[in-house]
Amino acid sequence: MTFTLLDHYGVEQLVYCQDKQSGLKAIIAIHDTTLGPALGGTRMYPYASEDEALEDVVRLARGMTYKAAAAGLQLGGGKAVIIGDPKKDKSEALFRAFGKYVNTLQGRYITAEDVGTTVTDMDYIHQETPYVTGVSPEFGSSGNPSPVTAFGVFQGIRAAAKEVYGSPDLSGKVVTVQGVGSVAYHLCGFLKEAGAELIVTDVVQEHVDRAVREYNATAVGVNEIYTVPCDIFAPCAMGGILNDDTLSLLKARIVAGAANNQLREERHGDLLHERGILYAPDYVVNSGGLINVSDELQGYQRERALNNVAKIYEQLGTIFELARQHSIPAFRAADMLAIHRIEQYKKQMSIA
Repeated sequence: MTFTLLDHYGVEQLVYCQDKQSGLKAIIAIHDTTLGPALGGTRMYPYASEDEALEDVVRLARGMTYKAAAAGLQLGGGKAVIIGDPKKDKSEALFRAFGKYVNTLQGRYITAEDVGTTVTDMDYIHQETPYVTGVSPEFGSSGNPSPVTAFGVFQGIRAAAKEVYGSPDLSGKVVTVQGVGSVAYHLCGFLKEAGAELIVTDVVQEHVDRAVREYNATAVGVNEIYTVPCDIFAPCAMGGILNDDTLSLLKARIVAGAANNQLREERHGDLLHERGILYAPDYVVNSGGLINVSDELQGYQRERALNNVAKIYEQLGTIFELARQHSIPAFRAADMLAIHRIEQYKKQMSIA
């Protein structure tokens, strides 16, 4: 099954990591290194099974390849998952053990923060390997990437609004935000400042309470979020939420959010397109985090990083135009751009 899965997703390398003393069980997936080393975060999550963790990491790794290519970065795609509950299974020993595995890859994979991991966790990894980004600023890093990622998602939502409503102005627009964790919390701040009305949900009640308290958001149930009439639906939790059970419930004209792999299957993106709902490709919308930490590889400059993240607005405009020209969904247009860039580079290298 493993090689069948790797072949399906086009994964170059898979690394299983185990350390009995610390309890580490992790998987590193390197999807494609054509354009450069694979950079992608480490996610910690209590997966129900090893198969679930494996499928998640290979899908996420492929998404990072497309994300880097579409953003014009000299990077490939990779991802790592640690099987465990981030609320109770973390330890310095666990992350240092993981850092040793990352170090054995000698730069083919560079890790970063992701769902369930923090700057502190990256600092532990940094004690064992230089191949990590998003560590504390005192190490010359950018620190917590969430605010910058959120800024990029905000630019993506503005671009989608321009495409559908003719203007990037979000004043009075109703935005439903699914999941208000670290990235989405900052996103809500940008949206509120832009004049949007917020409706939020999260499985963690304190996240909901904070958004209600600080941004005057309206709270709804976890399942109710799909049925709320809105202008923009922003998925900012886990992937696979656009599926056979949820598509018919949506009452938005735009789907644009921070979550990775929002489509359970590609056909769900086609179905959204058929319904006249613009799905802004997630790996472009949420690429701000990658763009930000990639800046660390050349000596981090925050202003430069933010300027590059702001270009997500223009990049999505290009993708939407391409989608119109070919009468295809925007996510397929984004794939075309990413794959074309990788294939063109392969041709150049073969000639050289």
